[in-house]
Amino acid sequence: MSRYRHVSAMKAEGFPVAAACEAAEISSSAYYDWLAREADGPTWAEWDEGHLINHIHDIHAESDSTYGSPRVTNELRRRGYCVNHKRTERIMRDHDLVGVMERKRIRTTLWSEDNPPLPDLVNQDFAPGEPDVAWCGDITYIPTDEGWLYLASVLDLGSRRLLGWAMEEQMPTALVAGALDMAVDQRGSRVAGVIFHSDRGSQYLSEKFRVLCDGYGIRQSAGRVATCFDNSVAESFWSSLKRELVHRYRFATRADAKAAITAWIKRYNVVRLHSTLGYVPPVEWELHYRLTQQQAA
Repeated sequence: MSRYRHVSAMKAEGFPVAAACEAAEISSSAYYDWLAREADGPTWAEWDEGHLINHIHDIHAESDSTYGSPRVTNELRRRGYCVNHKRTERIMRDHDLVGVMERKRIRTTLWSEDNPPLPDLVNQDFAPGEPDVAWCGDITYIPTDEGWLYLASVLDLGSRRLLGWAMEEQMPTALVAGALDMAVDQRGSRVAGVIFHSDRGSQYLSEKFRVLCDGYGIRQSAGRVATCFDNSVAESFWSSLKRELVHRYRFATRADAKAAITAWIKRYNVVRLHSTLGYVPPVEWELHYRLTQQQAA
């Protein structure tokens, strides 16, 4: 189709149609047939393609340009649009729409010197199938012009919902304790017996944090030293946060970073499609799970 438009552009500049068609390697009759169809306006297929392109642009913009074709395709289906992934990939490629790419993560875990004998109660089983069976936690750092901002998380392995988080200028035990307190406030009475899994960082193995877990009835679990696969869900969450937010923006202050991260977390829980959950947001997955349980009771 672009060759026909090229011929029209050449014609408008005064070039003979026959010469322009020869240069574009199309026949004059084919050009005039195309011109007649153009005069009749766009076809239904072209209208459909135009609407789809607009939807894809909207979804990509609403995701802050983070969604690639798999999430865009699934969001289109959630909105009632019947489309396959190849068509979405083609349109996004034609319009230079891409998701953000992952960067390599640098680990900053401070290992505990005495390493209390905590068991690994998860054993890389990161899909318990229901919420509040096991949680995981980790610490990462966010650069700002004022210095580092440290962020601790508590993530439900079943629903992948971020239940608790805390942000401070330093990363003492109080940082991870604050994230756990928030998660417990979120879940209420359902926390007794829950497994909390982490790496063997000094904050998680401190006596203060172990006493906190015992007080809540939470069973503490830890992976092996220097083995990121034992806490890969927490690692994956940081990867998404860094890829979609932290690596794309510069924060002048820690307060700016806190506000942006909090907004991203709320979107992650409520709006962002999660591939592990069949492309539904964590909160929606939990609501569907609770409803299914009530109907089965």
